Amino acid sequence: MDWWNKESKEVGQSLGTSLGNGLSLEEAKKRLMENGKNLLHQEGTNAGIVRRFFAQFNDFMIMLLLVAAAVSFGVSYLNGEKEFIDSIIIIAIVVLNALLGVIQESKAQKALEALKKMSAPKAVVLRGGMRTEIPAEDVVVGDIMLLETGGYICADGRVIESRGLKTEESAITGESLAVEKETCIFPKETALGDRKNMVLSGSFVLGGSGRAVAVATGMDTEIGRIANLLAEQEDQETPLQKKLGETGKTLGMGALVICAVIFAMGLLRQEPAFSMFMTSVSLAVAAIPEGLPAIVTIVLAIGMQRMSKKNTIIRRLPAVETLGSASVICSDKTGTLTQNKMKVVKLADYGKKKDDEKRQLILTLFSLCNDCHREKEKLVGEPTERALAEAAEEGGIAIEDVQQEMPREGEIPFSSERKMMTTLHAMGDGTWMTVTKGAPDILFERCDKCLDGHNQVHFDSNKKSKARMQNGEMAAGALRVVAVAFREWKKKPDLSKEDSIECDMVFVGMAGMIDPPRPEVAGAVLLCKKAGIRPVMITGDHALTAQAIATQLGIYEKGDTCITGQELSKLSDEELEKAAAHCTVFARVAPEHKVRIVKAYQKDGSVVAMTGDGVNDAPALKAADIGCAMGKSGTEVAKGAADMILTDDNFATIVEAVREGRGIYDNIRKAVHFLLSSNIGEIITIFAAMCFGWATPLLPIQLLWVNLVTDSLPAIALGMDPVEGDCMERPPRQRESTLFGGGLGGKIMVEGMMIGMLALLAFAIGHIYFDDEKMYVTGRTMAFAVLSISQLIHAFNMRSEHSLLSIRPFENTWLVGAFLIGIVLQVGVIMIQPLATVFKVAPLGIWEWLIVAGLACLPLPIVELEKWKDRKLERRRQKKEYVIL
Repeated sequence: MDWWNKESKEVGQSLGTSLGNGLSLEEAKKRLMENGKNLLHQEGTNAGIVRRFFAQFNDFMIMLLLVAAAVSFGVSYLNGEKEFIDSIIIIAIVVLNALLGVIQESKAQKALEALKKMSAPKAVVLRGGMRTEIPAEDVVVGDIMLLETGGYICADGRVIESRGLKTEESAITGESLAVEKETCIFPKETALGDRKNMVLSGSFVLGGSGRAVAVATGMDTEIGRIANLLAEQEDQETPLQKKLGETGKTLGMGALVICAVIFAMGLLRQEPAFSMFMTSVSLAVAAIPEGLPAIVTIVLAIGMQRMSKKNTIIRRLPAVETLGSASVICSDKTGTLTQNKMKVVKLADYGKKKDDEKRQLILTLFSLCNDCHREKEKLVGEPTERALAEAAEEGGIAIEDVQQEMPREGEIPFSSERKMMTTLHAMGDGTWMTVTKGAPDILFERCDKCLDGHNQVHFDSNKKSKARMQNGEMAAGALRVVAVAFREWKKKPDLSKEDSIECDMVFVGMAGMIDPPRPEVAGAVLLCKKAGIRPVMITGDHALTAQAIATQLGIYEKGDTCITGQELSKLSDEELEKAAAHCTVFARVAPEHKVRIVKAYQKDGSVVAMTGDGVNDAPALKAADIGCAMGKSGTEVAKGAADMILTDDNFATIVEAVREGRGIYDNIRKAVHFLLSSNIGEIITIFAAMCFGWATPLLPIQLLWVNLVTDSLPAIALGMDPVEGDCMERPPRQRESTLFGGGLGGKIMVEGMMIGMLALLAFAIGHIYFDDEKMYVTGRTMAFAVLSISQLIHAFNMRSEHSLLSIRPFENTWLVGAFLIGIVLQVGVIMIQPLATVFKVAPLGIWEWLIVAGLACLPLPIVELEKWKDRKLERRRQKKEYVIL
């Protein structure tokens, strides 16, 4: 119902209530029974924690891991091993992933529970003509709510009486300024933030008092509509989750194919069926990097710890990586890009002379006509008045001293109709003075003089024209302008005669104020653009204000566009998607608009991060690929819907989070690169030997050992690599890009073949030069050693796409430690006789070890040569593009 478009009497008649007496006790009780309590609720029931835990296993990768655990257990058991390390590790990984999944699923439930807590405990209404205090949940449609300063508004209502009533609605509408309430009618198409004859559930009364008839309660309110929007948003899979899912399916199918091919080839060569079955399943286990989910979890957890030290709390592990892939950051303005407090940034005075004395006079008058007071060394009051008082104190004027010297003896309160406030002060010499502040255009017409130095001169048309021009310039700069004037009296005036008091005044000057940008945000925006990330402002504020702030911060530039919520409502989803490509400021938007904007960018292939702090931001925070809530000023609803929380409410912190996220994704790619190239090396070793008609170069237990030694510590150590210095100098990854983009898939295959061929070469050398004709022990031992050690050395190649000579190769002490541990374990298995017997290897002599060392070190120069070739090709490509351009 368009309540803002109806007269107060018509609203009362439609709702069956008396505007003077409210509902009767009987009628209120009846409506409460029929319509339910004034509460936000969530339909349906939540699945039990046990059910949600087991539901986590309904995933292809998880099932694959369980199969791998069963196969590993079977292979270990059939080989007579008493320890089942692989199986234990895999099962631990599965349980950990399931627990993390349960935690993630509780996000929406917590967000809605936070919405419930926003209900006020008490409300004051008229019942049968009597002022009655009742629980907020018992407010019903038709109740007449009595609104007073500091009160919490617990239902949407149509204002029927306003005595300087001002409310704070930023959590619902995104409006940063206090909203002055009126009783007049507004057009049907009026945007939510401009319906000044309506009060909204979840907002507060900042000043004045008034009455409003409740027109909506519970889930029918604007905040209830937001709760419904929040419930409708499905959790989005992060890019990392999608890529790992695709990788898991690919590797799973590949493992099955490998099993079948190797087994079939062995049977064709008349190898023992059981032996070939053991070899093929062992190779399949080696082909699946079952440690990958654990490694990813550990890498993300490490990133979480790093970011927590930099004012960022991560609520979901994949969110660490997702922000690193963000290509669009949609940011709320109020409290995120700005300081969420009004500040005077410009003072204007008139006359031929402009001096500091006159500016001091302006600030003094604003201090006198001011309702701010001090509580525990802090100024408390309505944002505009607090800004004026703070400006005075910054100018060396203590408002308590000024008000004590010229005490207030009366006042004419501010009203939206008059747009002025006047205070009366006693002067020390028996005279009186009234000070009036208000809208400049109103004061211009009520002043007949202005100050020129210490003299009062006629405020003629030329001076008024100059004043209006400067007022227009300040307003065009998105400043909220307040003017001040005074009038001297020989005897105490009668304040009941407003028109005769607020006229013939002396115009003194104006103050321009704004919710200023955070000083560090401009630099953060610049870094975002350098990193190829597009910052976009989405706010409930007016277009002029939003555009001015966005321009100051560098978000809005020449050629960009600004779209208002009213314009956005007229656009189809397809039209919005096209318009969003050139828009960097969305102003005067509603909560559902924010969700549409986020989804428009997502349809364009962008990975969208959304920052915000209000209830109105919650649906968009949940709909985005990653939601970032403000920790200090953010509502519990926003925090509950978000993936991460910025504890310092600092937009610049996002830039550091992006950097960390990119570094983490790089480290995950390094781990995947290393694991898969190593595993492919193992596959090549067995598969090529079968194709050549050779004996099996590695036994099943040896394959599992290499898999265990190389798939764990080195991969985890790579995940702890420091973030590379140039990570913020490249564009973000595209949503459709795969984990193997940028030629990674080809590199994995080439390097896997390299490792496999080196192992085969070691097998051939060992068998030909050091084994008896029908024996393969030394050859297998050398292949076993080369395969394992070459992978440990190859891990250092993964540290950077740049040459190892251009970085500090041993900076990652974790990787050095993993390498040393791996070497000790591998050498121990070969050289310690009881272990050598278990693994069916023979101790190697000095020459054999020299050959092993030489072959195992070859990945370093080979990969360096590969990197040099890639850099050369990249330079040629860039040079060609430059010439074309």
